[in-house]
Amino acid sequence: MTQYDVIVLGSGPGGYVTAIRASQLGFKTAVVEKESLGGVCLNWGCIPTKALLKSAQVFEYLKHAEDYGLTVDNADKDFGKVVARSRSVADGMSKGVQFLMKKNKIDVIEGHGKLKPGKKVEVNGTEYKADHIIIATGARSRELGNLPQDGKKVIGYRQAMTLEKQPKSMIVVGSGAIGVEFAHFYNTMGTEVTIVEYLPNLVPLEDEEVSKQFERSFKKAGIKVMTNASLESVDTSGKGVKATIKTKKGEEVLEADIVLSAVGIKSNIENIGLEDVGIVTDRDKIVVNDWYQTNIPGYYAIGDVVPGPALAHVASAEGITCVEKIKGMHVEPIDYGNIPGCTYATPEIASVGMTEKQAKEAGYDIKVGKFPFSASGKASAGGHKDGFVKVIFDAKYGEWLGCHMIGAGVTDMIAEAVLGRKLETTGHEVLKAVHPHPTMSEAVMEAVADAYDEVIHL
Repeated sequence: MTQYDVIVLGSGPGGYVTAIRASQLGFKTAVVEKESLGGVCLNWGCIPTKALLKSAQVFEYLKHAEDYGLTVDNADKDFGKVVARSRSVADGMSKGVQFLMKKNKIDVIEGHGKLKPGKKVEVNGTEYKADHIIIATGARSRELGNLPQDGKKVIGYRQAMTLEKQPKSMIVVGSGAIGVEFAHFYNTMGTEVTIVEYLPNLVPLEDEEVSKQFERSFKKAGIKVMTNASLESVDTSGKGVKATIKTKKGEEVLEADIVLSAVGIKSNIENIGLEDVGIVTDRDKIVVNDWYQTNIPGYYAIGDVVPGPALAHVASAEGITCVEKIKGMHVEPIDYGNIPGCTYATPEIASVGMTEKQAKEAGYDIKVGKFPFSASGKASAGGHKDGFVKVIFDAKYGEWLGCHMIGAGVTDMIAEAVLGRKLETTGHEVLKAVHPHPTMSEAVMEAVADAYDEVIHL
C-alpha cells in the first residue's frame, strides 16, 4: 500500500492549492481527481465563464463603436466559436495545473476516491494510506424539486456554457453571481432574458444601494427583471418551456426556449465514505474546527463542503491554513468577515465587510461615503460612467467596516479595501494615501473623502 503524508480528495482551487502548499512544506503528497484537474472552477466555473463574459464585452464594444468615434460594419458573433474559445481557455488552465503537479512532485491519482477508516482512501479498488487526508470535493448545481434539470430545456451552469445553439429566449431562476453573469452574457449575445428572483432585490446579499443600481443597469440593458417572484412549476412537454411564476399580483406564465436554474449549489459529500469513517455532517456541510479538522483525527475538510462562503479564493485560503497548521506553523484562523465577493456581469460588483444595514444593526455609529463614477475622469474616458464606490466607517474609531463597489473593473479594485481592513487602517489613513490620477481606483479615496466631508470632486 502506497503511503503518503497528505492525500487531497479533489483538485479544484481548494484541492490543488492545498496539495502544492503541502508539497512546499515537505509533505509527500497526492491528489485524487475523478474528472479534470482544476475542478469545477477552472473547467466549468470561474475561468470559462469569464472567457464567455469577455467575448460579450468585446461584442458590446463593437456594437457601440460609434460612441468611441470608430466605425465597425456589420458587427456579429459566431456563438459556436465563442463557446469554443471558452473551452480552450479552460483546457489551457487545466493543463497549467497538470504542470504545477509535476513541478511540485505531486502524484495525481485518477478516479473516484472513497474514504476508508484508518486514514485510507480507496480509488478504483486500490487503497492508499496517508497521515492526513483532506476532503476538497467541492459542489455542484443545486436542483429544486419543482425545477428538475433535464440538461436540455432546464439546465444548470455546465450546460449553460456549452450550448450548441444559442437560445432565442431564456428564463434565469436566481440572481446570485451565477445567475446574473449568465443573464448578462446571453442578453449581450442577443437572447431575450428574464430573471426570476424570490427576494426583493437582485444580487440580494449585496448592499441595498448596489442591488438597486444593478437592477437599473440590467433593465437598461433590456433584461426583464422579476423580483419578489417564485417559479412554481415548469412544463417541458412542448417545443420550449412554459414556466408558471408566482408574483404579488398573481400567477404569470412565461414561455422561453430554455430555463437556467441558478439557485445555488449542493456540496459533494455523497458517496465519498463519510459514513464509513464516521465523519459528522450538518445541513449538507462537513463539521470542522478553525483548522478544518473533522471529528475524526487525520481527516480534514475545506472549501464548498464546509460552512462559509462557497468561493474559490476561500477554498484556497482554507487549504493553505489547514496544511500549515498540520506542519506546526503559527497560523491565525481565517477572518471570514474580510472575505471579498465579486460578480463579473456588466456592471461588475465587488464588496467586502458589512453593508450599511448590517453596520447599523450591529450598533455602530457610522460614517458613509459614496463617489459616483459619473464624476470620474477615467470612467468618462472609458465610457463606463454607471456605478459608484461606497465606504462605511465606524465614526468613533475610524475602522473601515465595509466597502461596496459597482461599475467597470471594480473586481480588480476591491483588494485595496481587503488589505486596508486587514491592516486595520482608518479612514484618514486611506485619505492620505495618494491615489494615481486618472484611475478608477481613486474613486475609493474620493468616497472616503465624502464620508469625512472632505470630498473635492463632488
